[in-house]
Amino acid sequence: MEIIVCIKQVPDTADVKINPETNTLIREGVKSIINPFDMYAIEEGIRLKEAHGGKVTVITMGPPQAETALREAIAMGVDDAILISDRAFAGSDTYATSYTLACAIDKIANYDVILCGKQASDGDTAQVGPGIATHLDIPQVTYVKKIVSINNEKAVVERMTEEGYDVVEIQLPCLFTVVKEINDPRMPSLRGKMKAKKAEITKWTSNDLDADPEKLGLKGSPTQVVKVFTPKRTGEHVMITGEAPEQIAEELVSKVLDLLK
Repeated sequence: MEIIVCIKQVPDTADVKINPETNTLIREGVKSIINPFDMYAIEEGIRLKEAHGGKVTVITMGPPQAETALREAIAMGVDDAILISDRAFAGSDTYATSYTLACAIDKIANYDVILCGKQASDGDTAQVGPGIATHLDIPQVTYVKKIVSINNEKAVVERMTEEGYDVVEIQLPCLFTVVKEINDPRMPSLRGKMKAKKAEITKWTSNDLDADPEKLGLKGSPTQVVKVFTPKRTGEHVMITGEAPEQIAEELVSKVLDLLK
C-alpha cells in the first residue's frame, strides 16, 4: 500500500506573532513544530504500513527549515520525505497551497491513501486536505476517527460528527483528514533518529512540478489577509427590570428589535 502524508511546519502556539505590515506570520527566530494534528496523520500512515505493507511518503511545502519536520517524521517511521520549497510559493493561501501539493502528489503518481491532519494550528481553516482531494479529483472523508477496514479497492471509516460518528465506505485512491481521537502518536526511536539524521530529503521547486505558474503563490491565491486586529468590546450594558416576567420579556424583545433596525 502506497501512503502519502501531507504535513505542515507551524510556529509553536505560544510564539505566534503577526507582522503588522504584511499581515503574515513572523517565522524567523520562532521555534517551529510539526502541526499537532499532522502527528496523528503520520502515526496512522505508519500503522497502515505495519498492517498492510507498502511505503509511507511524507511531503510538506515550506521554507528550507521545514526539512527538520520531515526528519522528525522519518524518525517516527516513515520511509521517504519530500520538501517542496520555492520563492514562487510564497504568500500561498489554502487554495494555492492545496494546488501545489496536489501537483507534487501527481508527480509521485502511485498512491492509495493520502492522509492529512484535520487542520493546521496556525490557520485553522481545515481547507487544505479537502482542497488537495478536489484538485486530484479523488474521493475524501474528513474528520476520520477510525479506519475500520481497508484493502486495495476500498476502505470503511468512522467519521466523527457532533452527534457521534458516521460509517463511510470509500473507493481508493482517496484522502482522509484525521482527528486526534484516531490514535496516539509514537515517540521517535533511537534507530529512527539515526536514520533521520542520515536520510536524503528529496527537494522539489516549481520547475520540478507540472504546475500553472498563475496558480502558485500570492499570484494564485484568491484570498488575502487585508487586516489583522484584536477585537474590542464596545457594547453598553442595559438592565431590564419589571414587575412580571412577561413585561421583562416584552421589553427585552423590543430592545433587540431596535438593535436590528
